[in-house]
Amino acid sequence: MGGTVNQPLTTPPNRSEKEGRVYSPGVQLRFGAATDPGLVRPRNEDRYIADSELGLFAVVDGMGGHAGGELASETIAEAVTAFIRETAGDSDKTWPGGLDPRLSVLANRLQIAIRSANLTLATRAKANAALDGSGATLAAALFGHGELAVSNVGDCRAYLLRDGHLSQITRDHSIVAEQLALGLIDSETARTHPLRHVVTRAVSGQAGMPVDIFELKIQRGDRLILCSDGIHAVLSDAEIVAIVSADGRTTDEACRATIDAANARGGPDNATTIVVEAL
Repeated sequence: MGGTVNQPLTTPPNRSEKEGRVYSPGVQLRFGAATDPGLVRPRNEDRYIADSELGLFAVVDGMGGHAGGELASETIAEAVTAFIRETAGDSDKTWPGGLDPRLSVLANRLQIAIRSANLTLATRAKANAALDGSGATLAAALFGHGELAVSNVGDCRAYLLRDGHLSQITRDHSIVAEQLALGLIDSETARTHPLRHVVTRAVSGQAGMPVDIFELKIQRGDRLILCSDGIHAVLSDAEIVAIVSADGRTTDEACRATIDAANARGGPDNATTIVVEAL
């Protein structure tokens, strides 16, 4: 699907795809995005942001009973987008938090956008019982003038594919990731661990939510990959590299191919992928 119209966030997506180019703010990018409910889940609680005007991309994986997960991911995606849009021309707007002097303006905007979305969810949950106990994990990226800010809460991931080498930018906030970091389990055990889907951090309206933030310089040929655990819990890093870097494959085709590969393994979860390439 071509074009650069923003992905609608108000209608729960079934299988949806998007591709386009970004010519601002200062870096030329080509991107693709796709989401799919998978073959097991009755609904798709994932949302994605692919805003060509703002240079904002995110995967949001909803959690909650009935329609709560869908509504939570939608609320968070809309709130993050709104804050980034509001601060595009006024980077001094930092409510509800102050600037972190250790971070760039770009990174501050993204970090505060996620905290603002957390507050929005908390406020709306007070008036809407469907949001009670719901939340979402996310991985988000904001492009600037040759710079990139990446943030995550939970187990949605951001990878950087550079010169054929895949590196995970984000760190999972999950029980299994903590056990892996402590050396209590190995990577193979982690992939099939019964608690692999239990996260230790989410955007759920709780006060004091920590938000990880990372800053990178972008090089021509870099590919940023954002995905939900419906992708990375099913496909290995080597498989993701092979799919995304296949000769002649566009960013849009790469996104669809990761989802097709996850569904070929049973499609156990909602699956969403964004691929952004620096030209």
